[in-house]
Amino acid sequence: MLTNLDLMELTEFRRELHRHPELSGEEVETARKIAAALESLSPTRILTKIGGHGVAAVFDSGKDGPTVLFRAELDALPIQERNDIAWSSQISGKSHVCGHDGHMTMLLALGRMISRDPIAQGRVVLMFQPAEEDGSGAKAVIADPVYQEIKADWAFAIHIEPGRPFGYVSTCAGLVNCASLGLKIKLMGKTAHAADPEDGVSPAPALADLIPALSVLEQGGSLDADFRLATITHVKIGEPSFGVAPGEGEIFVTLRTTGDKGMEQLESAARSLAISTAEKFGLTVDFEVSDNFAASINHPDAHTVATKAMDAIEVAYGDAGVPMRASEDFGVFGWNAKAAMLCLGPGEDYPALHNPDYDFHDDLIPIGSAIFERIARDLLGSA
Repeated sequence: MLTNLDLMELTEFRRELHRHPELSGEEVETARKIAAALESLSPTRILTKIGGHGVAAVFDSGKDGPTVLFRAELDALPIQERNDIAWSSQISGKSHVCGHDGHMTMLLALGRMISRDPIAQGRVVLMFQPAEEDGSGAKAVIADPVYQEIKADWAFAIHIEPGRPFGYVSTCAGLVNCASLGLKIKLMGKTAHAADPEDGVSPAPALADLIPALSVLEQGGSLDADFRLATITHVKIGEPSFGVAPGEGEIFVTLRTTGDKGMEQLESAARSLAISTAEKFGLTVDFEVSDNFAASINHPDAHTVATKAMDAIEVAYGDAGVPMRASEDFGVFGWNAKAAMLCLGPGEDYPALHNPDYDFHDDLIPIGSAIFERIARDLLGSA
């Protein structure tokens, strides 16, 4: 159980993290602060630089049993915060308007409780994952040889989701977050003088064809196996000049599906469409992938464990608002473990995630950590 002093210290720590956000792949100081905070909890092991700047604390009972992993994220967003609070971001253009500062703090709260009342069997792993926001961190973590030493049998995460009542958890068995992928399509022709455009090869006609054609790939509708979404997010052609007919253009499209196999099919279709369009207009084409998120699928057994834990501590839950079109870099942990994502509400009218006015609701720290602790006790017991 957390004391009032615990909550005061954890809240201050969360706000310190909020003051000093770091972007995906840059989480050096955040990882250092987390590792230092974990030292005082005397875990069996602290592992650093996992998949980049990832940090993991292992609480090992020394007895046979499953490994239960709880995940939080280290990174922040490239967004200028607009909150008038004493702990607002001190780094221009960067902020924790994603809730990750709170997620980290809930894991540290769990660590305090496990440290004081050790588990009876198996292991608890507190995983502080890097680079969640660009979808690269979880894959890097599980690909790291160090992860094989702490490979999870069960994995759980909590993400704050505004729009839900305070303290209410949205979750369900099966799909929770869609797969998504950012595809940059670069079309290359030949520049020319604006007075003699026929001397060049402009990508303009190809882009005019490609924009509506990509949108036709989507099927939309309910989040079933056939769901497909293609969202044009950026288009650029040439340079801002009146004297040059452009020779290059690019288009960003975000692809979204309910499963990883569906994503492979949608990406293949988008690439084929771009290639055929480029050929039609005498252009060459190149591709770049970023923000590649696997689908987050809640294993039925993990969902059951989580809901039983919430029943035991009287946390309200249901399937309101899930599954979601939005993506989350947690699904990868479910490739080799029974995993579940829980979406914890800060209030129905609370500022939305990724908005400049968002800030984590500190009163959620004891709720999220209590859910985690009950899951750990139900699976691993108390010494």
